[in-house]
Amino acid sequence: MHSFTAFFDKNRNDFYTVTVPSLPGLVTEGKDMENAKEMAEDAIKCYLEGLAKDNEEIPEENETAQVRISVAV
Repeated sequence: MHSFTAFFDKNRNDFYTVTVPSLPGLVTEGKDMENAKEMAEDAIKCYLEGLAKDNEEIPEENETAQVRISVAV
């Protein structure tokens, strides 16, 4: 079992775009949070299966932090 941090960003079309920093290039989206999570699980599974098929290592997730930074403009 592998676990990865995923970021869910609501876009202008009210869909959720999902990225997984530890899996470069993995991007998916869903029409709502539940659908986006299902799409992310499927995308991660396909990504990992592709790595296994190509005999590549599954990356270990690095420690991440989410920090909000405010700047005056």
